[in-house]
Amino acid sequence: MAQQLELIAGCYEQIVFGYRVQTGEKKWTSDADFSHHAHTASLSAVAVNDRYIATGSKDETIQLYDIKKRVEYGSLLHHDGTISCLEFYGKTHLLSGGEDGLICVWSTKKWECLKSFRAHKTWNLIDGRSAFIKNIKQNAHIVMWSPTGERYVVVVNEKMDIYNLETATVTGTISNKKRISSIRFITNTIVVVAGDEETVRLYDTDSLKCLCEFKAHENRVKAIYSITVGETLVLVTASSDGYIKMWKLDLEKIQDTPALLGEVNTSARLTCLGVWQASPVESSQQVEAEAACSQGIYKCS
Repeated sequence: MAQQLELIAGCYEQIVFGYRVQTGEKKWTSDADFSHHAHTASLSAVAVNDRYIATGSKDETIQLYDIKKRVEYGSLLHHDGTISCLEFYGKTHLLSGGEDGLICVWSTKKWECLKSFRAHKTWNLIDGRSAFIKNIKQNAHIVMWSPTGERYVVVVNEKMDIYNLETATVTGTISNKKRISSIRFITNTIVVVAGDEETVRLYDTDSLKCLCEFKAHENRVKAIYSITVGETLVLVTASSDGYIKMWKLDLEKIQDTPALLGEVNTSARLTCLGVWQASPVESSQQVEAEAACSQGIYKCS
């Protein structure tokens, strides 16, 4: 059975969307699967693992959904400010960050807040103590680690500083043309960058050169995500123009414009993006999930 994929997007209009992807050899299609009025303010973050969707909002709450059972799972209330970032750690934990300066670690077993820390430090999550402090002397709005953890990128407006973890020094700086809104490592050295413009760029963090740039949307790109489906590396982009697009990346021809696999128009001002990716499931489980859809909170196609 083909791998199940679902595009998950949040928007200014307080709604979270789900689009089920049908993969093809050259073109992929996306069908509306659900929409839910998730929050009382615009969505600011979304995270997914193999079972749950978590959405964060300017309403200061985190909403949880079980995508397999198609039911709302409840709310997490701990932050006193906009939820600025969400990230699952495997199946066991959810990490959340907010404009209140807190980082929270949640257990996915009982959805308890196990620990909360004051932000602007890097933490050893085993004992809740600070493991490393680096003064970057500026107010960064994005920090992203490479897949191997050997380096990290710190974003301040349109500038990216690349840090080496071992030496804690800046190994180079990349300047984008516009303020950066989202970044994603697709290899240990190549990072994809989106900003307050229609263009997406791929940079090499070793040579500091732009490997490729292409016009992805008609308005600014708000979020990017990457997945691997079989042997295909796919970049997903979401824009204020309402479109979610899927692009096929060829690392051996990295300078070529990625091929557009498919797109969907949500007719909403998108703010955040995730992709739910499941392992192949038995037909009986899939039928059960689809049957539960009509009984859950979702509006299904």
